[in-house]
Amino acid sequence: MGEGKMEGMTLPALFEQARQIHSMASESSADEETLRKGIEALRRCDEMVSKLGLFSSNETKDEVSTANLKYLLVPFYLGELTEKVAQEDRISILKSSQDQLKEFISICEALELIPEEELEISGQGGADTFATRRAKKIARFKRQKAAEAKLQEIKERKERRGRSLRAAALSTPIEAGEEDSLEDDGEEEREAWLTTISLAICKAFDLLDMLKKEEEMLLSVKDEDNEFAREMLDERTKKAEAWHRNSASRAPFFKPVEPITCATFAQDVIEGRANVSQAHDHKHQPLIFGPASLVGGRLTSERERMAAQVFQPGHRLPTMSIEEAGLREMEMMNKWQERNAKLVEEANSSWHKDGSRSAEEDEEAAEEKARAWDDWKDDNPRGAGNKKLTPCG
Repeated sequence: MGEGKMEGMTLPALFEQARQIHSMASESSADEETLRKGIEALRRCDEMVSKLGLFSSNETKDEVSTANLKYLLVPFYLGELTEKVAQEDRISILKSSQDQLKEFISICEALELIPEEELEISGQGGADTFATRRAKKIARFKRQKAAEAKLQEIKERKERRGRSLRAAALSTPIEAGEEDSLEDDGEEEREAWLTTISLAICKAFDLLDMLKKEEEMLLSVKDEDNEFAREMLDERTKKAEAWHRNSASRAPFFKPVEPITCATFAQDVIEGRANVSQAHDHKHQPLIFGPASLVGGRLTSERERMAAQVFQPGHRLPTMSIEEAGLREMEMMNKWQERNAKLVEEANSSWHKDGSRSAEEDEEAAEEKARAWDDWKDDNPRGAGNKKLTPCG
């Protein structure tokens, strides 16, 4: 049933629907959706009861009308159905259910519906020993069994009266004795609802104790999980800090050296003319041959320029370094590979495959080549090019 239909329902209809869902849930035959519908109906009942002001803390159970007694069970039904909801956050469900049960117990206490012995045992405070709890459970169990037996008796009495009424003639006018039977029905209904409330009080106290224990267990497990997670996090943090400290202490000794990529500088290092730790920019100045006054200087006069041209080695000087030659060869190789890849791609393309010649065209090409070869042999007889080398030439 949707929320729109619930809004148009009366309080008795909403309560009856919620009570049926509660009976189904007590027999474990209600699914999650049915539970949520029952909870929604009970919440609407609770809102309507609060707006109508059906109960007051200044009243007693004798001042509450028989028709309104059943609405005292709304928070109890709501607490029981809420406890059965399956949700990931179980602790919030337990707290919500306990709040509803406590509200039900407080209303019943205000209306003087809770037995005196229950109030005495609950009010003892510090005397919560094993014997006290055992006595409390035994007394509560006896009251619960007495209420269930009384409800069963009322139900059987009502069924017997119903059978007798159906056996009587329906068309006879109502006599004085039948009026008394109707009054007895009203008293019986009140007795049934009061007994139902007494049974609900026993169940509410038992369920409240069970929910408190479950909440304590979940909170303790949660605290243990949080403590374990904190310990794991602290241990990981300590390991990470120790690793970083060790890495920082080893960094000066394990710092990698820049690789030598210059062959000239590498040869200088091998022969002892340079140190590995020295910086090298891979810049090779052109060699200058000539007098010591010209080496490393600038050619400022024509005389110096002519002297530099005179004192030159007898072999050709290199125009580039070994590194530059290697880079140029690598560039040429890359271009050659790209060109070969392009040729392979063109050879494997569809237009190249479709352009293959037939057998007839191959025969014509071979015949044309043979004719050209014959024509060339006619124009160039054997030994014609060696006439000048012969003695008679």
